[in-house]
Amino acid sequence: GNTDTENKNAKIQVINETPDWKLALGGAVLYASDEEGKTANRWEAFTQLDWNFTKRNFLFGAGRYEEDEFSGFVYQATASYGIGRRFYDTPTTRATGTLGAGYKFFETRDSFDDDTGALLEEGSSDREVIFRATLDFDHQFTPTTSFINKLIVESGQDNTFISNDTSLQVKMTDVLALAVGLSVRHNTQPPPDFQETDTLTTINLVYEMK
Repeated sequence: GNTDTENKNAKIQVINETPDWKLALGGAVLYASDEEGKTANRWEAFTQLDWNFTKRNFLFGAGRYEEDEFSGFVYQATASYGIGRRFYDTPTTRATGTLGAGYKFFETRDSFDDDTGALLEEGSSDREVIFRATLDFDHQFTPTTSFINKLIVESGQDNTFISNDTSLQVKMTDVLALAVGLSVRHNTQPPPDFQETDTLTTINLVYEMK
């Protein structure tokens, strides 16, 4: 064709679970470019440790770190803790929510006027207390088709970060599935000249190791 584009994205998650504990570790990368240059460049890592004190309720500690060249933030790093509950836990439907508090460390990028190139605002480092909430929902329509949605909200005085990942997965084998997904990321107060919302549509192969 008349354009040259390149897109790469990958995500990995490892979970170790016992009757009392659950440890999740993961990471994700995204890169995209066209003839004019890069259009996306992001990576993140995350972890969460849960302790079940009843069948449905648990305490958690979580951490997240990301660098996103196009978000207006050099990095955002959070550490939080709180309480969670499994609202539904059946063979076909699972819904789990958490609510907690923590601390965020972040650094903003310099922002420039698109027309003149003048510096609008210098980047700076800061930290703030945040409130964190998540909601994970997984529903299996058939033995091979599942709907998955993961919502994260980290709200502080200077900025609220919201991430929502939705995907529809169709299994082709016991370990291989095709997934169509939509990811929405939103910062309520990015630096000037940066967009508040970033969306990404993906078609990926999902490989599950048990």
